[in-house]
Amino acid sequence: MALLEVENLTVAFDTPSGRVHAVNDVSYTLDEGETLGVVGESGSGKSVHVLAMLGLLPKPPAKVLGGRVLFQGRDLLAMSQAELRSLRGGQIGMVFQDPMSSLNPVLTVGRQLREVIERHTDLKGRHADARATELLDLVGIPRPADRLRQYPHEFSGGMRQRVMIAIGLSCNPKLLIADEATTALDVTVQAQILDLVRDLKDRLGTTVIWITHDMGVVAELADTIQVMYGGRIMERGPVGPVFRDPRSAYTWGLLRSLPDEGARAQRRLYQIPGSPPNMAAPPVGDPFAPRNPFATDRCHREVPPLRPVDAHGHMVAAWYDLPAALREAGHV
Repeated sequence: MALLEVENLTVAFDTPSGRVHAVNDVSYTLDEGETLGVVGESGSGKSVHVLAMLGLLPKPPAKVLGGRVLFQGRDLLAMSQAELRSLRGGQIGMVFQDPMSSLNPVLTVGRQLREVIERHTDLKGRHADARATELLDLVGIPRPADRLRQYPHEFSGGMRQRVMIAIGLSCNPKLLIADEATTALDVTVQAQILDLVRDLKDRLGTTVIWITHDMGVVAELADTIQVMYGGRIMERGPVGPVFRDPRSAYTWGLLRSLPDEGARAQRRLYQIPGSPPNMAAPPVGDPFAPRNPFATDRCHREVPPLRPVDAHGHMVAAWYDLPAALREAGHV
């Protein structure tokens, strides 16, 4: 059953140098219990599209130019700020990239947890404290009752991110959105956080959108991968088929740029040529065409729609046949 339906979402920013087209006609469906990994370079629209859904972009300069975002059948884009506030933190939890800037440095961790719990549930006072203690224990923080009285600077980076996850999960949300939640952490702590989220998802049945630039994180955590570039979805589908048989040259480039221990001595690390597009003056046609060695003339003229690759949800936006192009270029 679909929990979230995004239909033709389009978002822009009006700046002194012109309108920046950040998200362009994005559509997808997220089922209950599904984990969606959203990947792409900086500026691809990964974070902006979810912030637009939740009404968290400053207006102006941000402007939603079109589309609908149905959460359990209700259009988030048509809601008032009061209605959105009742959903955010309650039915929709959010974990931001930098916990030190997301947590209030002058309030205790316990107070910040209680604030969310008391706003979105019937628990008050010591009952809210008990729930906060339970949450810190759930995310693996030792001596949780004592930790409630401490401030964010008394926690390590990994522990602060666990607090953010606890806040995001505090009201048993239907949907948890994690925006680059492990980017600033070292690889050991990152692995612990991913294990934690996977365990909590299995226990609580939470639906997850995990935004990242790390394909390895998506491979470990997600059921579905969504590759974005230039504010558009370039490829989408189950993680296994997309990783084994990418159909977008952009996805292929991202996967090829991953370190391969077996081939470390045989080849240099691949680098996608060029730079992401200037979305104040986006290229005509496929936004990746100027960087795509397999682009056709049509790629430079027309924007390709998402089309099915198979009957199992694998979709691509491309005018070219990537497997044939790779064979012709000697990559297969």
